[in-house]
Amino acid sequence: MSKTILYARVSTADQTLDHQKAQAEAAGFEIDEVIADHGVSGVSTTLQERPEGKRLYDKLRHGDILVVRWVDRLGRNYQDVTDTIRHFMRQGVVVKTVINGLTFDGATKDPMQEAVRDALIAFMAATAQAQAEATKEAQKAGIAAAKQDGTKYRGKKPSYDRETLGVVLDMLSKGSGASEVSKVTGLTRQTVLRIKKDPAAAEGALSKWKM
Repeated sequence: MSKTILYARVSTADQTLDHQKAQAEAAGFEIDEVIADHGVSGVSTTLQERPEGKRLYDKLRHGDILVVRWVDRLGRNYQDVTDTIRHFMRQGVVVKTVINGLTFDGATKDPMQEAVRDALIAFMAATAQAQAEATKEAQKAGIAAAKQDGTKYRGKKPSYDRETLGVVLDMLSKGSGASEVSKVTGLTRQTVLRIKKDPAAAEGALSKWKM
């Protein structure tokens, strides 16, 4: 009997795992099992190198569905993401994303459908890597600003932590509106819009408060 497995990668906060599961269920997925890696990097660590990620290669069988919030949960490196998705498709596993409702299925034999599917995989993987690099630059800018302004008043403590900020930036980069991001993260719409306007300042606020 086929099963649906949600794979989640979270940095530190458990509530982010809850967000990812709630998002999947709200999108209509009936999740049979959740597998999650905590505190691992999607940039420097491939899926097979993660403690729980490598279990997917043993657990998933032909006909199963692998659900991820977005392809960046599988990795932030272009080659790693494309290799991972294609590996599972060759095994007869269907990969689906919660955000944008994408489906990657290796069953099709139509060359045109294959070409469109593979082009989409490549585009999504490239976007994941680009977003990782953009987030890293925002973090560097925010930390630099915090150091430069370290002796001044830190301002109001942010209503978000670093993990939640990552979720906000990810969703915004994929076209989600402020209201949708607000509902998923629990932040006010105004806070989401401020982060969207100046992500470096958002990172700087976390650094000032050592969060």
